[in-house]
Amino acid sequence: MEQNIESTIKEKIYVIPLRKKTINTARYKRSKKAINEIKKFIARHLKIYDKDYKKIKIDVFLNEYIWKRGARKPPAKVKVKTIEEDNSIKVELVDLPKDLLFKKQRLEKRGMKIQDNLKKKETLEEKERKEEEKKEEIKETEEKKEELEKKKAAVIKSTQQFERATAKMKKHLTKQDKQPKRQRRMALQK
Repeated sequence: MEQNIESTIKEKIYVIPLRKKTINTARYKRSKKAINEIKKFIARHLKIYDKDYKKIKIDVFLNEYIWKRGARKPPAKVKVKTIEEDNSIKVELVDLPKDLLFKKQRLEKRGMKIQDNLKKKETLEEKERKEEEKKEEIKETEEKKEELEKKKAAVIKSTQQFERATAKMKKHLTKQDKQPKRQRRMALQK
């Protein structure tokens, strides 16, 4: 019996305060500290006991939102959504600002165009394969027709040779061997 094992996907939304954690660090390290604090917060709330931060993947747009005002001024708090899959946790920004939303939509459109181009390319490749197969089939049928024609020509040639040989044989037969057209009249015996 085969069992369908479905991956469990859990989503949760958190508001992560960053001001208290980043205020006591050096100014040029604050955005980096904010990213690390997000990872710590998610690890603590999703109960990752081994503190393996490699399992936590921060979304590109969340990272860009943190670093938007530079390394010195990260936002005071961030609203994030966590998506927990098999062995990894993805952290995304919930409410994207207009500029990041525009970037995300542009990337999605670009991705859609790439997918469309790949589909077109695949369909073109399939068409080319089908055309090649048709050409091969046509070649095979032409070869078969040529073989049949050669066989027919050989049969015709052999029958012609046989007919010539039999005609030659008939020509060389002596007249005695041939049956007369009518019987000769014999003299009556006394």
